[in-house]
Amino acid sequence: MPEICRIGDRVRAQARDRGGHTRLPRYVRGHEGTIVAVHCSSLLPDRVVAGDAGDREPVYAVRFDSAELWGVPGHTVTIELWQSYLELP
Repeated sequence: MPEICRIGDRVRAQARDRGGHTRLPRYVRGHEGTIVAVHCSSLLPDRVVAGDAGDREPVYAVRFDSAELWGVPGHTVTIELWQSYLELP
């Protein structure tokens, strides 16, 4: 799966409930962040635990502002998210 994002791009974590196992934290769903690093491609854990490894996909470090997440400015949270968890705003 080719990379869709580059460092500095704005992305939104998908808001929908994926059902079953996911590494997409509920507190970032539907919120916008900024790509700060592009990591190597990896299997999506959601598919692996379901018995269908699928293809590897890019993993991005996405930085979210605390004001965006909780309405409290002054901090950031950076988490690694697989490409299929993200969409362009």
